[in-house]
Amino acid sequence: MKQGVDKAWELLLACDPQDVSERAAAESTGNGQGYILKVLGHPIVVDTQTQTFKGDGPESEFVLTKTAYFSRLSILHYLLGAQKVTPTGRLINPVDLKTGQIYLKGSHLLPLDGISARFSTDSEGFLAQAARFGGEKRDHGDVAAELRPFPRVPVTLILWQEDEEFPARSYLLFDETCEQHLPPDIVWSVAMMSALAILKG
Repeated sequence: MKQGVDKAWELLLACDPQDVSERAAAESTGNGQGYILKVLGHPIVVDTQTQTFKGDGPESEFVLTKTAYFSRLSILHYLLGAQKVTPTGRLINPVDLKTGQIYLKGSHLLPLDGISARFSTDSEGFLAQAARFGGEKRDHGDVAAELRPFPRVPVTLILWQEDEEFPARSYLLFDETCEQHLPPDIVWSVAMMSALAILKG
């Protein structure tokens, strides 16, 4: 992964800052040395000269430290590959993506059971946790929230709460445009970032 990060920094440094800012819906830092990108609702400074990331609060620091394995390369790939494409609002299950089978087994399984267990009878807690990361309520399931791990890549988390017949269950869905901005392995990393944010203690 280190090699991948180094190469991504190299490619980003060679990009036209105005083009990156427009494609990714990011701000330039003004000195031509980086970008300010909202990640899960919080600004993160991406400095192309020092090849560093900097957050401004506990939530952004969580993204950069506790989910570093997923977030850092994802941020760089988003800045490199984002397109000026507006989300359509059509939601798709990750398993229906081109490489969707990776979501069904092994270490690629998303921790959705953990979300179901934690919020099985706590819809307000679920929405409050989502709001910590910029999430907004949506009308799906018993309760749902849309996160923006990146400005052009919305992720919707849906919770069905437990009842007399069924245990709680949760789902994570992408806008159908996600693969226009990110390669498949990075889409998975973004899903992990979003799920882990909801599970943050």
